[in-house]
Amino acid sequence: VVRGPAMLVTAYIAFVVLLASCLGLELSRCRAKPSGRACSNPSFVRFQLDFYQVYFLALAADWLQAPYLYKLYQHYHFLEGQIAILYVCGLASTVLFGLVASSLVDWLGRKKSCVLFSLTYSLCCLTKLSRDYFVLLVGRALGGLSTALLFSAFEAWYIHEHVERHDFPAETCAGGLRCLLSDRRVLLLGTIQALFESVIFIFVFLWTPVLDPHGAPLGIIFSSFMAASLLGSSLYRIATSKRYHLQPMHLVSLAVLIVVFSLFMLTFSTSPGQESPVESFIAFLLIELACGLYFPSMSFLRRKVIPETEQAGVLNWFRVPLHLLACLGLLVLHDSDRKTGTRNMFSICSAVMVMALLAVVGLFTVVRHDAELRVPSPTGEPYAPEL
Repeated sequence: VVRGPAMLVTAYIAFVVLLASCLGLELSRCRAKPSGRACSNPSFVRFQLDFYQVYFLALAADWLQAPYLYKLYQHYHFLEGQIAILYVCGLASTVLFGLVASSLVDWLGRKKSCVLFSLTYSLCCLTKLSRDYFVLLVGRALGGLSTALLFSAFEAWYIHEHVERHDFPAETCAGGLRCLLSDRRVLLLGTIQALFESVIFIFVFLWTPVLDPHGAPLGIIFSSFMAASLLGSSLYRIATSKRYHLQPMHLVSLAVLIVVFSLFMLTFSTSPGQESPVESFIAFLLIELACGLYFPSMSFLRRKVIPETEQAGVLNWFRVPLHLLACLGLLVLHDSDRKTGTRNMFSICSAVMVMALLAVVGLFTVVRHDAELRVPSPTGEPYAPEL
């Protein structure tokens, strides 16, 4: 078993290599990018910058605490089962508030909703200073409300500006459910998203107890995860470029296969008494790499399959089974014995991802002749419109 300095060195080497790979790919892409493809509308660029400088700060607040949340609860001497309940409370809160978030934003207004996010998320962070379990549960509930607002209020403001500037149509939630049930492509996409992303939520819970006992530097580990995800996004752009011209459906399939392989690795590398933290770390990096491929691919497919008028409503319904599956996994599959419980969790997650793979095969069967879901032969960036 690798411990202490060896795990520390492994983490730093992985971070440096991944970061250098990302920078190299991005520089190569920038050099190969044809001239004249930059956005020609300065006011739109300013508009995006104004939005992202606030939105990225909100995301950063969430990201900065992510690597230490489990460790904090462990520091307070809670059992792993109790920690799992805290995570479940946050996910359940996200489901509950996610269903009403759009209505809440409409009632309060976009600006007040964004301010409310700042207040609730600040309170959520402050509750973590308490060792009281009930206070921490309240904090997780506030975190669920904050997450729902983060992915609704800010987006609603952005879409409103686009509506005013570009006359886009408005969305509704009931229409989203009708669209989900009436189009098999949409239903299969939702199935893939629910299965894949519920496993990712469980991975977020598990990586700390797997690596922390072996002296892993949590901050560098999390930074390596982000670099692996960024590398996956860079590989997505290269794969769908004019040179290789792979399709998003291919990349979604590849992402699911990578996660299936990684979870099988984890079932062996977390075997009680035979733990291999370096192998587990590599498997986690592969999962993050797969996420970098998956999210832009899925975004492209959703944009093509789901009518623009129903996007928000359908996505809200997608999130319900996603969070419910994650809650079920944490409640039912994990026990207080970390050694056996963790391995069992990865085994079940492997089975879930095999189901996601079957859904991908089903989607392939349905859309194999659908030219709408293919990236057109690009002359530059394939789906970045001129503004």
